[in-house]
Amino acid sequence: MTQLMVASPRFTGPASVDDVRIRPYGAHDEQRLLRMARRLSRRSLYHRFFAGVPHLPDGYVRSLRTLDHWDREAVAAVLDGELIGIAEYVRDTARPCHADLAVLVADAWQRHGLARILVTCLAELALRRRITVFRADLLLENREALAALRTMWATAHPTWSGNTARFHLPLTPS
Repeated sequence: MTQLMVASPRFTGPASVDDVRIRPYGAHDEQRLLRMARRLSRRSLYHRFFAGVPHLPDGYVRSLRTLDHWDREAVAAVLDGELIGIAEYVRDTARPCHADLAVLVADAWQRHGLARILVTCLAELALRRRITVFRADLLLENREALAALRTMWATAHPTWSGNTARFHLPLTPS
C-alpha cells in the first residue's frame, strides 16, 4: 500500500500536521472512522452530509468498504493510530475525467491545513488515474471550507443553487 507523507506548516498545539500520516483508506480503518465520528460536532456532520444527521450515515460507512482505489478512492489522515480526517473522490461515470470530492476532518483539526493536505494527496492519486477535474459542493454557510477551497483554486467560480455552491476544480500536475 502506498504511503503518502507530506511536509506542512506547524501550528501551536500538542501535535502538528507534520506528525500526521496520509495514506490510502483501507478496510481496517472503519473502526477508526467510527471513533472519529463520535467526536464530530453536528455542525461538521451537517457541513459534510448536508443534513442534520446525528452520526455518520450507514450508507456512507458501507460505501467506504467498496473502494476500488481507481474510480472510488479515499485517503486517510492518521495520528497516533487514530483517524483524524478523510478525503474521497468518486469518478463520474458519464464524464470519466471528473470526480466528486468530499472531505471530513475531525473538529480539533479543522483550520490547521489538514483538509488541504488531504485534497492535495488525493489530487495526486486522481491525476495518475486520469481524473483532471474535481467537483465539490459546499454549503454557503461553510465559510471555512469555502475560504480553504479558494486558497487552493483562486480562480474557481461556483455555480449557485439555493444554499449550495458547486465548484469545478481543475487538477494540475505538480
